[in-house]
Amino acid sequence: MRFGLDQLLAEPELRKPLAGRRVALLAHPASVTEGLDHALDALAGCADLTLSAAFGPQHGLRGDKQDNMVESPDFNDPVLGIPVFSLYGEVRAPTDAMMQTFDVLLVDLQDLGCRIYTFVTTLRYVLEAAARHGKAVWVLDRPNPVGRPVEGLTLRPGWESFVGAGPLPMRHGLTLGELGRWFIATLKLDVDYRVIEMAGWSPEAAPGFGWPLGERAWVNPSPNAPNLGMARAYAGTVMLEGTTLSEGRGTTRPLELFGAPDIDARAVLGEMRRLAPQWLEGCRLRDCWFEPTFHKHLGQLCAGLMIHAEGPAYGHHAFRPWRLQALGFKAIRGLHPDYDLWRDFAYEYEIGKLAIDVINGGPALREWVDDPAAEPGDLESLTAPDELAWRAERQGHLIY
Repeated sequence: MRFGLDQLLAEPELRKPLAGRRVALLAHPASVTEGLDHALDALAGCADLTLSAAFGPQHGLRGDKQDNMVESPDFNDPVLGIPVFSLYGEVRAPTDAMMQTFDVLLVDLQDLGCRIYTFVTTLRYVLEAAARHGKAVWVLDRPNPVGRPVEGLTLRPGWESFVGAGPLPMRHGLTLGELGRWFIATLKLDVDYRVIEMAGWSPEAAPGFGWPLGERAWVNPSPNAPNLGMARAYAGTVMLEGTTLSEGRGTTRPLELFGAPDIDARAVLGEMRRLAPQWLEGCRLRDCWFEPTFHKHLGQLCAGLMIHAEGPAYGHHAFRPWRLQALGFKAIRGLHPDYDLWRDFAYEYEIGKLAIDVINGGPALREWVDDPAAEPGDLESLTAPDELAWRAERQGHLIY
């Protein structure tokens, strides 16, 4: 199969509308060709393109920032001599001055299929800016590595943020190109928009179910996204960022596990199995020990659980990471009613709101966890209608 970038490079006809126009690129470390050349270098090698600027999202164009919520500066590319603007620094939306440096913006970002991944919001911001300034946006499409499944509560009005670009569920099941179409329709944007489509993407094909395992190398789209297993678990484990539990940052398997020095992982797993065993299907859970080398619980031995969304145990449509992680929180709350679970800090520029609520686009999940009378069926009753509505809403925006 070919990703959008490879299609554009291989087909001169696709590039013809770019002749004589100033082209900018929004990209990150995973913006690579099939041969693993970075998109900026590959496009610079096309004699019929005029690159005038580049943009980097969170973590930077080349992946210079390792930890979460660390800003990147603007700079000039030392080889091409063009400005590289940070969309995760002094600003998160392109300024008027930035928009004057190009005519067409190529967006080549590898998403993880999760609402909270900030590249989704960055796409919205550049589409809105392009509509205001009369610029064109082309998305060079890439796979949604976790495929088409939908899961999670829809973001509630008033809870929009840099990790919540609109009324999406946590797992949206769209490619970035399809998300662009949804943004344009939902926000009623008048923008010159085009998707350079992938060739041969089969989101239901085993064993990748969204990611072409065996065909394409995995390159981290962000520093703590090291593999497909992490991508599959991320719609649940990302919620750990709003808690005092470690999400495994500072280990070699971040966002595939969770734990803390003061929990009994086996007891937590037993309680999860007692409460809702159906929410643990499609994966294997293993109790483990780990010691973070940075971030939460630095240098402390943590007991935890690792989520194995891989191998023979992986069931693509059975695996529901958002419910699984919610169940982990519920189990800890049941075993330790006074556990200091929710982390209170400024999360992704949001002040005065608990991070767990910002992540979930509202307080409903936290309230369910903290209510001793609330049962798994109560959360299911809240979430299932949102998921059903989103499956219907997204249908008109699917390309593949």
